[in-house]
Amino acid sequence: MTDIGERLLDFQRGEITEHRIYLSLAERLKSEENRRVLRRIADEELRHYGVWKRHTGRDVAPDRWKIRWYGFLARVAGFTFAVKLMERGEEGAEENYERLRDEVPEAEKIAEDENRHERELLALLDEERLRYTGSVVLGLNDALVELTGALAGFTLALRDTRLIALTGLITGVAAALSMASSEYLSRKAEGSEVSPGKAALYTGAAYIVTVGLLILPYLVLADYFACLGLTLGAAVFIIFCFNYYLSVARDLPFLRRFLEMAGISLGVAAASFGVGYLVRALLGVDA
Repeated sequence: MTDIGERLLDFQRGEITEHRIYLSLAERLKSEENRRVLRRIADEELRHYGVWKRHTGRDVAPDRWKIRWYGFLARVAGFTFAVKLMERGEEGAEENYERLRDEVPEAEKIAEDENRHERELLALLDEERLRYTGSVVLGLNDALVELTGALAGFTLALRDTRLIALTGLITGVAAALSMASSEYLSRKAEGSEVSPGKAALYTGAAYIVTVGLLILPYLVLADYFACLGLTLGAAVFIIFCFNYYLSVARDLPFLRRFLEMAGISLGVAAASFGVGYLVRALLGVDA
């Protein structure tokens, strides 16, 4: 088969795969309007599949791994993230479609359809978890800044992994309850459209999960400096994952936000480490 023939088969497989993904995602949505739009887009993907099939003369099976992967992403990260991530992957396909318009006149129309899909999806997406992004950011950011700093200070001041973990856990849980309470009162006072109770829950949950991940190294290792290194690495990883999620789901810039958040967290950790050193020196605590 010619190179163009192979490319057409790849496009054909992509269309039938996306058809199955959109149908699968539509079945999980509560909003009838969202389901209707996704099903219509799925039908268009199937029509595109038929266009490519007329040129290849063959049927192709969908990529079942990709279907399962996006289904998993939708369950874990939400429908919005899964769909927008998939739409990002289609940007390269649209450019390839346009290059084939001389050999396949319908390719240009398919590229136009794909562009319209993105606009329609952006208009319909309304997930609860995204309405509470501000609350998650509050809990996550405060936990990263406060606890990485506290653990860095505790590491040099206490030099006992179990004691550091215990102190960090108490500090983290107390701070999580405080942040959740503050978020509840703040949302209630400002008459926010979102539920104050859910906002508090998202803030507290984000804080507690972050606390658990940052303290984990101190529960499994005995070398407190190695634990601190792993904790700081975990903090950067959490910041990376969260900012990547926001960059996809909310169309926000990734690199600048990631560097800013990581810089603040690591800067506070470095300052707290210095404070821990000074405390030991001033109090005359032996190493």
